[in-house]
Amino acid sequence: MSDTSIPAQEAILATILDEETHPPVDPKVDPPEDPKIEPKIDPEPERQPIGEPGPDPEPKRDPEPNPESEPGSAPPREPDSEVEPSIDAAGPTEPEESFADIFSEFQRTHSRRDGESQIRGTVIAVNAESVFVDIGFKSEGILPLTAFVGAKEPVKPGDGLQVSVKGRDEDGYYQLSLFRTAVPRDWSALERAFADKTAVMGTVTAVVKGGLSVDVGVRAFLPASRSGVRDASELEKLVGQEIRCRITKLDVQDEDVVVDRRVVTEEEALAERSRRYAEVKGGAVVDGTVRSLTDYGAFVDLGGVDGLLHISDVAWTRVANIADVLSVGQQIEVKVLKIDPDGRRISLGLKQLQAHPWDAVAEKYSAGDRVRGVVTRLTDFGAFVEIDPGVEGLVHLSEMSWSKRIHKATEVVKVGDVIDAVILSIGVAERRIGLGLKQALGDPWAEAGARFAVGSIVEGPVASITKFGAFVQVSEGVEGLVHISEIVADRRLNHPSDVLRAGQVVKALVLDVDKEKRQLRLSMKQLIPTGLDEFLAEHAIGDSVTGRVVSIENGAAKIELGDGIVCDCELPREKPAEAAVAAGPETGKVNLSALSSMLKTKWKTGSEVGTKKSTPVAGDLKVGQVREFRISELDRAAKSIKLRFVH
Repeated sequence: MSDTSIPAQEAILATILDEETHPPVDPKVDPPEDPKIEPKIDPEPERQPIGEPGPDPEPKRDPEPNPESEPGSAPPREPDSEVEPSIDAAGPTEPEESFADIFSEFQRTHSRRDGESQIRGTVIAVNAESVFVDIGFKSEGILPLTAFVGAKEPVKPGDGLQVSVKGRDEDGYYQLSLFRTAVPRDWSALERAFADKTAVMGTVTAVVKGGLSVDVGVRAFLPASRSGVRDASELEKLVGQEIRCRITKLDVQDEDVVVDRRVVTEEEALAERSRRYAEVKGGAVVDGTVRSLTDYGAFVDLGGVDGLLHISDVAWTRVANIADVLSVGQQIEVKVLKIDPDGRRISLGLKQLQAHPWDAVAEKYSAGDRVRGVVTRLTDFGAFVEIDPGVEGLVHLSEMSWSKRIHKATEVVKVGDVIDAVILSIGVAERRIGLGLKQALGDPWAEAGARFAVGSIVEGPVASITKFGAFVQVSEGVEGLVHISEIVADRRLNHPSDVLRAGQVVKALVLDVDKEKRQLRLSMKQLIPTGLDEFLAEHAIGDSVTGRVVSIENGAAKIELGDGIVCDCELPREKPAEAAVAAGPETGKVNLSALSSMLKTKWKTGSEVGTKKSTPVAGDLKVGQVREFRISELDRAAKSIKLRFVH
């Protein structure tokens, strides 16, 4: 070797010795200690292994290092006594072998700059979330505590670890990884990594068109679609960071290298998810962070794996909008309800950590209790009312009104209404409560007997019409039936709709009340004045009236006093005729002179003289005769009349 190369070797040797006396510095992320020293790294030693015969140092290095112009070099001194004799005695080849030995030893002791995959570090501190590792840099490295989940023994200060540097966080700590990666030093290392599909370490140097430029020992291209980020702003954040990637294309002749970061991150995430899936057990209570909200629930991050918290499992009460209960980033405690190993799905529950509201229903409520609640939802068959958080009862359509038939719940209530109801039934096992809305309004039939007495007159609208009559609503919840025969008195109806219509207000007479059967019989025609009513109003007992004999049966006759007025007349029994002649009380002989005198008087005057009038007998009446009668009985309430035959 020429004399001009010896000073250059001495400068390199002095630089190596200086680095050994100072802590190692990461040239890609650490600033230089002295601002006068330019932090410039020559990547050539990384790509060209040292130790093999090669050309002399690059021309850009000053073969004659000047201590005054290069403050970063070693101070001027005489060559080392151990090195200088070897250079003088060995000739041109001996100094080169000594330099190779020294540099090889430097590579062996500085694992961060060799081609090994990881750095040896020592745990110096452990807190609730992180593990701090001394890796020989100016700043410590940091690992998440979750990286040691599943370890046989908990990590503690003093433990040795093999780690890889991924980059730096915002606090200045080196972000470490336990995954083994390789930093290629030459094309042969790249070819091996490409063939084995192993991950390599690289530093993102710049954002270029379509992706990123990455230094993996040579310049490589990382497409934006395979970077593992979504926005362009996130791409820029990767610049200067050390990433793990996989070589997907390698062309040595054209020096074309394409890497993929997304596949590595996906494999890491998959491995982490698989580990977490194996750790999560059904029925366990775990902590998680709400990652996102949907219409049907929330996805919760359980530390590397997501679980679904369905909206129905958030609370025992009905939740309309999950955003009203949870928010993104919220820390919650949930229970693992179900694990689907095939679909890798985890179902979570929040309400299962709370007491079930139905557990206290049997002690708190009983049938007949009056409760107040909020209408939560409507169905075709009724309305659900929440009487306690998580406890709902059903008001059926048939229990909504006493008076009318309800076809839809919206006719009576709407969602959000606060109503009073009466508990009709409780099924704790089935978790069902039957409620009655009309019962809370009071039973109108309870006082129907007193309010609607027989013979009283009621008024109300026609609620409905059937072929056998019409129903009249006499009060809220009480309807009476007017039979078709009780509508009019002057003619026979084919259908009640011939004279009535729904909604028409009518008056009727109460004929009968049955509280047990909830029936009320009414009559309209009995409120219409008739000839009998007028006759009863105009006559009294003892009045003489004239009537026609309609029929005679069993000693009684039917007498028609007018149109539609037919009365009963009881006829007297017949007595033996008085003797035509008077017999002496003792002799029994006929008094001819008295008989002759009686016949003469009756012939002349037409009346009996000296004798009482004879009493009329039934034999004197004939059907069709018009005779004179006297009113013996008259009942206006019962509309009945009885006569006595006069003559």
